[in-house]
Amino acid sequence: MIIDDLTVPIVLAPMAGGPSTPELTGAVAEAGGLGLLAAGYLSATDLAARIAATRAATGRPFGVNLFVPGPATPAADFADYLAELARDHPVGDAKHDTDDWAAKLDLLVADPVAVVSFTFGCPTAEEIARLRAVGSETWVTVTSPAEARIAVERGADVLVAQGAEAGGHRATFVDRPADDATDPLSVLALLQLLTAATDKPVVATGGITTGAGIAAALAAGAAAAQLGTAFLRCPEAGTNPVHRAALTADTPTMLTRAFTGRRARGLRNRFMVEHSANAPVAYPEIHYATAPLRAEARTAGNPENVNLWAGQTHTLAPELPAGELVRTLAAETKTALKAALSRRIQDC
Repeated sequence: MIIDDLTVPIVLAPMAGGPSTPELTGAVAEAGGLGLLAAGYLSATDLAARIAATRAATGRPFGVNLFVPGPATPAADFADYLAELARDHPVGDAKHDTDDWAAKLDLLVADPVAVVSFTFGCPTAEEIARLRAVGSETWVTVTSPAEARIAVERGADVLVAQGAEAGGHRATFVDRPADDATDPLSVLALLQLLTAATDKPVVATGGITTGAGIAAALAAGAAAAQLGTAFLRCPEAGTNPVHRAALTADTPTMLTRAFTGRRARGLRNRFMVEHSANAPVAYPEIHYATAPLRAEARTAGNPENVNLWAGQTHTLAPELPAGELVRTLAAETKTALKAALSRRIQDC
Protein backbone atom coordinates (compact mmCIF):
# COMPACT_ATOMS: atom_id res chain seq x y z
CA MET A 1 0.00 0.00 0.00
CA ILE A 2 1.26 3.45 -0.97
CA ILE A 3 -0.16 4.83 2.25
CA ASP A 4 2.16 2.61 4.30
CA ASP A 5 5.23 4.00 2.54
CA LEU A 6 4.54 7.69 3.15
CA THR A 7 7.09 9.54 5.26
CA VAL A 8 4.26 11.62 6.71
CA PRO A 9 0.57 10.60 6.83
CA ILE A 10 -0.59 13.61 4.81
CA VAL A 11 -2.48 13.49 1.53
CA LEU A 12 -3.04 16.57 -0.62
CA ALA A 13 -6.72 16.74 -1.50
CA PRO A 14 -7.50 17.17 -5.20
CA MET A 15 -8.93 20.65 -5.71
CA ALA A 16 -10.33 20.97 -9.22
CA GLY A 17 -10.98 24.24 -10.98
CA GLY A 18 -7.64 25.95 -10.39
CA PRO A 19 -5.96 25.28 -7.03
CA SER A 20 -4.61 21.85 -8.02
CA THR A 21 -1.35 22.19 -9.96
CA PRO A 22 1.53 19.87 -10.83
CA GLU A 23 3.80 22.12 -8.75
CA LEU A 24 1.63 21.73 -5.65
CA THR A 25 1.22 17.99 -6.13
CA GLY A 26 4.95 17.55 -6.66
CA ALA A 27 5.91 19.66 -3.66
CA VAL A 28 3.71 17.63 -1.30
CA ALA A 29 5.12 14.39 -2.68
CA GLU A 30 8.69 15.63 -2.32
CA ALA A 31 8.01 16.48 1.32
CA GLY A 32 6.94 12.89 2.04
CA GLY A 33 3.17 13.10 1.62
CA LEU A 34 0.97 11.91 -1.21
CA GLY A 35 -0.10 14.52 -3.73
CA LEU A 36 -3.36 13.98 -5.60
CA LEU A 37 -3.69 15.83 -8.89
CA ALA A 38 -7.24 16.96 -9.70
CA ALA A 39 -8.48 15.89 -13.13
CA GLY A 40 -11.95 17.39 -12.78
CA TYR A 41 -12.92 19.79 -15.62
CA LEU A 42 -9.83 18.79 -17.64
CA SER A 43 -9.78 16.95 -20.95
CA ALA A 44 -7.78 13.74 -21.14
CA THR A 45 -5.21 15.61 -23.24
CA ASP A 46 -4.80 18.33 -20.60
CA LEU A 47 -4.59 15.71 -17.86
CA ALA A 48 -1.81 13.91 -19.73
CA ALA A 49 0.17 17.16 -19.85
CA ARG A 50 -0.33 17.73 -16.13
CA ILE A 51 0.74 14.20 -15.28
CA ALA A 52 3.91 14.74 -17.32
CA ALA A 53 4.55 18.04 -15.52
CA THR A 54 4.05 16.38 -12.14
CA ARG A 55 6.52 13.64 -13.05
CA ALA A 56 9.00 16.36 -13.95
CA ALA A 57 8.47 17.91 -10.50
CA THR A 58 8.89 14.73 -8.46
CA GLY A 59 10.08 11.16 -8.75
CA ARG A 60 7.89 10.12 -5.84
CA PRO A 61 4.48 8.44 -6.12
CA PHE A 62 1.43 10.63 -6.69
CA GLY A 63 -2.18 10.14 -7.65
CA VAL A 64 -4.94 11.47 -9.91
CA ASN A 65 -8.54 12.15 -8.90
CA LEU A 66 -11.46 11.61 -11.27
CA PHE A 67 -15.07 12.77 -11.10
CA VAL A 68 -17.46 9.85 -11.60
CA PRO A 69 -20.12 11.08 -14.05
CA GLY A 70 -23.81 11.01 -13.27
CA PRO A 71 -26.96 11.13 -15.41
CA ALA A 72 -28.18 14.20 -17.24
CA THR A 73 -30.85 16.36 -15.60
CA PRO A 74 -33.99 17.22 -17.60
CA ALA A 75 -33.91 20.89 -18.67
CA ALA A 76 -37.32 21.44 -17.14
CA ASP A 77 -35.85 20.77 -13.70
CA PHE A 78 -33.62 23.84 -13.81
CA ALA A 79 -35.32 26.20 -16.29
CA ASP A 80 -36.81 28.40 -13.56
CA TYR A 81 -33.45 28.70 -11.83
CA LEU A 82 -31.73 29.78 -15.04
CA ALA A 83 -34.41 32.42 -15.54
CA GLU A 84 -33.81 33.63 -11.98
CA LEU A 85 -30.09 33.97 -12.61
CA ALA A 86 -30.52 35.62 -16.01
CA ARG A 87 -32.33 38.57 -14.47
CA ASP A 88 -29.07 39.88 -13.00
CA HIS A 89 -26.21 37.75 -14.37
CA PRO A 90 -24.73 36.40 -17.60
CA VAL A 91 -25.72 32.75 -17.98
CA GLY A 92 -23.91 30.09 -19.98
CA ASP A 93 -25.04 26.91 -21.70
CA ALA A 94 -26.37 24.48 -19.09
CA LYS A 95 -24.88 21.41 -20.75
CA HIS A 96 -24.23 17.89 -19.51
CA ASP A 97 -21.05 15.92 -20.07
CA THR A 98 -19.12 13.01 -18.59
CA ASP A 99 -15.98 15.03 -17.83
CA ASP A 100 -14.13 12.95 -20.46
CA TRP A 101 -14.48 9.94 -18.16
CA ALA A 102 -13.78 7.13 -20.64
CA ALA A 103 -10.77 8.86 -22.19
CA LYS A 104 -9.27 9.62 -18.79
CA LEU A 105 -9.65 6.02 -17.69
CA ASP A 106 -7.97 4.87 -20.90
CA LEU A 107 -5.13 7.35 -20.28
CA LEU A 108 -4.57 6.12 -16.73
CA VAL A 109 -4.52 2.51 -17.88
CA ALA A 110 -2.01 3.35 -20.61
CA ASP A 111 0.08 5.66 -18.41
CA PRO A 112 -0.46 4.47 -14.81
CA VAL A 113 0.01 6.51 -11.66
CA ALA A 114 0.34 5.17 -8.11
CA VAL A 115 -3.20 6.06 -7.01
CA VAL A 116 -6.43 6.84 -8.80
CA SER A 117 -9.05 8.32 -6.48
CA PHE A 118 -12.70 8.95 -7.22
CA THR A 119 -15.27 11.54 -6.21
CA PHE A 120 -19.07 11.68 -6.84
CA GLY A 121 -19.45 7.93 -7.02
CA CYS A 122 -17.77 4.58 -7.32
CA PRO A 123 -16.51 3.10 -10.59
CA THR A 124 -17.65 -0.37 -11.59
CA ALA A 125 -15.79 -3.45 -10.41
CA GLU A 126 -14.54 -3.88 -13.97
CA GLU A 127 -13.14 -0.33 -14.10
CA ILE A 128 -11.41 -0.80 -10.75
CA ALA A 129 -9.96 -4.10 -11.98
CA ARG A 130 -8.55 -2.36 -15.08
CA LEU A 131 -6.65 0.12 -12.92
CA ARG A 132 -5.45 -2.46 -10.43
CA ALA A 133 -4.17 -4.61 -13.30
CA VAL A 134 -1.71 -1.86 -14.24
CA GLY A 135 -0.57 -1.36 -10.65
CA SER A 136 -2.71 1.57 -9.54
CA GLU A 137 -4.43 1.62 -6.17
CA THR A 138 -8.05 2.76 -6.22
CA TRP A 139 -9.29 5.15 -3.53
CA VAL A 140 -13.00 5.94 -3.33
CA THR A 141 -14.32 8.98 -1.48
CA VAL A 142 -17.37 8.17 0.65
CA THR A 143 -19.66 10.13 2.94
CA SER A 144 -21.57 7.28 4.60
CA PRO A 145 -21.24 3.63 5.60
CA ALA A 146 -23.66 2.71 2.79
CA GLU A 147 -21.38 4.24 0.19
CA ALA A 148 -18.38 2.56 1.81
CA ARG A 149 -20.04 -0.85 1.45
CA ILE A 150 -20.50 -0.28 -2.28
CA ALA A 151 -16.86 0.76 -2.67
CA VAL A 152 -15.58 -2.27 -0.77
CA GLU A 153 -17.81 -4.65 -2.73
CA ARG A 154 -16.43 -3.31 -6.00
CA GLY A 155 -12.82 -3.73 -4.92
CA ALA A 156 -11.65 -0.32 -3.69
CA ASP A 157 -8.27 -0.45 -1.96
CA VAL A 158 -8.74 2.60 0.29
CA LEU A 159 -11.73 4.60 1.54
CA VAL A 160 -11.48 8.37 1.81
CA ALA A 161 -13.94 9.40 4.53
CA GLN A 162 -15.21 12.88 3.74
CA GLY A 163 -16.80 14.64 6.69
CA ALA A 164 -19.33 17.44 6.53
CA GLU A 165 -16.63 19.96 7.48
CA ALA A 166 -14.87 19.59 4.14
CA GLY A 167 -14.62 22.45 1.68
CA GLY A 168 -15.73 22.07 -1.91
CA HIS A 169 -18.20 19.56 -3.24
CA ARG A 170 -19.79 16.87 -1.13
CA ALA A 171 -18.56 13.58 -2.56
CA THR A 172 -21.91 11.82 -2.20
CA PHE A 173 -22.58 9.18 -4.84
CA VAL A 174 -26.01 10.69 -5.50
CA ASP A 175 -26.98 14.24 -4.52
CA ARG A 176 -30.60 14.18 -3.33
CA PRO A 177 -32.74 17.07 -2.04
CA ALA A 178 -34.10 14.73 0.61
CA ASP A 179 -30.62 14.35 2.07
CA ASP A 180 -30.63 18.03 3.03
CA ALA A 181 -32.94 17.24 5.93
CA THR A 182 -30.36 14.85 7.38
CA ASP A 183 -27.23 16.13 9.09
CA PRO A 184 -24.22 14.93 7.09
CA LEU A 185 -21.72 12.99 9.16
CA SER A 186 -18.70 14.76 10.61
CA VAL A 187 -15.32 13.30 9.76
CA LEU A 188 -14.80 11.91 13.27
CA ALA A 189 -18.21 10.23 13.34
CA LEU A 190 -17.76 8.78 9.84
CA LEU A 191 -14.24 7.62 10.60
CA GLN A 192 -15.38 5.67 13.66
CA LEU A 193 -18.22 4.05 11.74
CA LEU A 194 -15.99 2.98 8.85
CA THR A 195 -13.12 1.61 10.93
CA ALA A 196 -15.63 -0.45 12.90
CA ALA A 197 -17.19 -1.84 9.71
CA THR A 198 -14.17 -2.61 7.50
CA ASP A 199 -10.50 -3.43 7.66
CA LYS A 200 -9.79 -1.32 4.57
CA PRO A 201 -7.46 1.64 5.23
CA VAL A 202 -9.41 4.85 5.76
CA VAL A 203 -8.12 8.34 4.97
CA ALA A 204 -9.89 11.10 6.90
CA THR A 205 -10.76 14.39 5.25
CA GLY A 206 -12.81 17.43 6.20
CA GLY A 207 -11.93 20.40 8.40
CA ILE A 208 -8.39 19.15 9.09
CA THR A 209 -5.94 22.03 8.91
CA THR A 210 -3.50 21.55 11.79
CA GLY A 211 -1.19 18.91 13.20
CA ALA A 212 -3.58 18.49 16.11
CA GLY A 213 -6.37 17.73 13.65
CA ILE A 214 -4.22 15.15 11.90
CA ALA A 215 -3.32 13.60 15.26
CA ALA A 216 -6.99 13.33 16.17
CA ALA A 217 -7.76 11.53 12.91
CA LEU A 218 -4.85 9.13 13.40
CA ALA A 219 -5.88 8.42 16.98
CA ALA A 220 -9.38 7.60 15.75
CA GLY A 221 -8.04 5.01 13.33
CA ALA A 222 -7.27 6.88 10.11
CA ALA A 223 -4.29 5.70 8.08
CA ALA A 224 -3.68 9.30 6.97
CA ALA A 225 -5.37 12.68 6.75
CA GLN A 226 -6.28 14.38 3.48
CA LEU A 227 -6.05 18.18 3.55
CA GLY A 228 -7.24 20.64 0.94
CA THR A 229 -8.09 24.05 2.35
CA ALA A 230 -4.82 24.04 4.33
CA PHE A 231 -2.91 24.22 1.02
CA LEU A 232 -4.99 26.89 -0.75
CA ARG A 233 -2.66 29.73 0.28
CA CYS A 234 0.55 27.95 -0.73
CA PRO A 235 2.41 29.75 -3.53
CA GLU A 236 2.37 26.54 -5.61
CA ALA A 237 -1.43 26.43 -5.55
CA GLY A 238 -3.34 27.90 -8.48
CA THR A 239 -5.86 29.53 -6.14
CA ASN A 240 -7.47 32.60 -7.72
CA PRO A 241 -6.44 35.89 -6.03
CA VAL A 242 -10.03 36.66 -5.03
CA HIS A 243 -10.34 33.27 -3.37
CA ARG A 244 -6.90 33.47 -1.79
CA ALA A 245 -7.63 36.84 -0.17
CA ALA A 246 -11.06 35.77 1.10
CA LEU A 247 -9.66 32.81 3.05
CA THR A 248 -8.11 35.05 5.70
CA ALA A 249 -11.44 36.61 6.69
CA ASP A 250 -13.47 35.14 9.54
CA THR A 251 -16.36 34.37 7.18
CA PRO A 252 -18.63 31.44 8.01
CA THR A 253 -19.09 28.66 5.50
CA MET A 254 -22.29 27.11 4.21
CA LEU A 255 -23.43 24.34 1.91
CA THR A 256 -25.00 25.39 -1.37
CA ARG A 257 -25.99 24.17 -4.82
CA ALA A 258 -26.23 27.72 -6.15
CA PHE A 259 -22.99 27.68 -8.15
CA THR A 260 -22.88 24.14 -9.54
CA GLY A 261 -26.11 22.26 -8.93
CA ARG A 262 -24.36 19.97 -6.43
CA ARG A 263 -23.94 20.63 -2.73
CA ALA A 264 -20.60 22.19 -1.88
CA ARG A 265 -19.16 24.07 1.07
CA GLY A 266 -17.76 27.55 0.60
CA LEU A 267 -17.42 30.95 2.21
CA ARG A 268 -20.84 32.53 2.52
CA ASN A 269 -21.38 35.40 0.12
CA ARG A 270 -24.25 37.32 -1.46
CA PHE A 271 -24.80 34.94 -4.38
CA MET A 272 -25.11 31.95 -2.09
CA VAL A 273 -27.53 33.74 0.24
CA GLU A 274 -29.72 34.97 -2.61
CA HIS A 275 -29.86 31.82 -4.73
CA SER A 276 -29.32 28.75 -2.55
CA ALA A 277 -32.99 28.31 -1.71
CA ASN A 278 -34.01 27.79 -5.34
CA ALA A 279 -30.88 26.05 -6.64
CA PRO A 280 -31.77 22.68 -8.19
CA VAL A 281 -29.97 19.35 -8.14
CA ALA A 282 -28.45 19.63 -11.61
CA TYR A 283 -24.73 18.94 -11.89
CA PRO A 284 -22.81 19.71 -14.05
CA GLU A 285 -25.50 21.70 -15.86
CA ILE A 286 -25.57 24.55 -13.32
CA HIS A 287 -21.76 24.51 -13.10
CA TYR A 288 -21.62 25.41 -16.78
CA ALA A 289 -24.53 27.85 -16.55
CA THR A 290 -22.81 29.92 -13.83
CA ALA A 291 -19.35 29.83 -15.44
CA PRO A 292 -19.71 33.28 -17.12
CA LEU A 293 -20.87 35.05 -13.96
CA ARG A 294 -18.10 33.46 -11.91
CA ALA A 295 -15.48 34.44 -14.50
CA GLU A 296 -16.85 37.99 -14.53
CA ALA A 297 -16.60 38.18 -10.73
CA ARG A 298 -13.00 36.92 -10.69
CA THR A 299 -11.98 39.47 -13.31
CA ALA A 300 -13.65 42.26 -11.34
CA GLY A 301 -12.18 41.09 -8.03
CA ASN A 302 -15.70 40.61 -6.66
CA PRO A 303 -15.91 37.90 -3.97
CA GLU A 304 -19.70 38.11 -3.77
CA ASN A 305 -20.43 36.29 -7.03
CA VAL A 306 -17.80 33.57 -7.11
CA ASN A 307 -17.54 30.16 -5.46
CA LEU A 308 -15.02 30.41 -2.63
CA TRP A 309 -14.76 26.75 -1.68
CA ALA A 310 -13.32 26.27 1.80
CA GLY A 311 -13.62 23.98 4.80
CA GLN A 312 -14.87 25.03 8.20
CA THR A 313 -11.36 25.69 9.56
CA HIS A 314 -10.23 27.90 6.67
CA THR A 315 -8.97 30.70 8.93
CA LEU A 316 -6.22 28.37 10.13
CA ALA A 317 -4.74 27.89 6.65
CA PRO A 318 -1.21 29.38 6.66
CA GLU A 319 0.61 31.09 3.83
CA LEU A 320 3.61 28.77 3.46
CA PRO A 321 5.37 26.89 0.66
CA ALA A 322 3.79 23.45 0.38
CA GLY A 323 6.89 21.50 1.38
CA GLU A 324 7.38 23.65 4.46
CA LEU A 325 3.72 23.27 5.34
CA VAL A 326 3.94 19.47 5.16
CA ARG A 327 7.01 19.46 7.39
CA THR A 328 5.38 21.86 9.86
CA LEU A 329 2.21 19.76 10.02
CA ALA A 330 4.24 16.59 10.53
CA ALA A 331 6.08 18.13 13.47
CA GLU A 332 2.84 19.46 14.95
CA THR A 333 1.24 16.03 14.59
CA LYS A 334 4.05 14.35 16.52
CA THR A 335 3.81 16.97 19.26
CA ALA A 336 0.05 16.58 19.53
CA LEU A 337 0.25 12.78 19.71
CA LYS A 338 2.95 12.91 22.39
CA ALA A 339 0.93 15.41 24.40
CA ALA A 340 -2.13 13.17 24.20
CA LEU A 341 -0.17 10.14 25.32
CA SER A 342 1.32 12.03 28.26
CA ARG A 343 -2.11 12.75 29.71
CA ARG A 344 -2.92 10.29 32.48
CA ILE A 345 -6.08 8.25 32.13
CA GLN A 346 -7.26 7.29 35.58
CA ASP A 347 -8.29 3.70 36.22
CA CYS A 348 -12.03 3.29 36.44
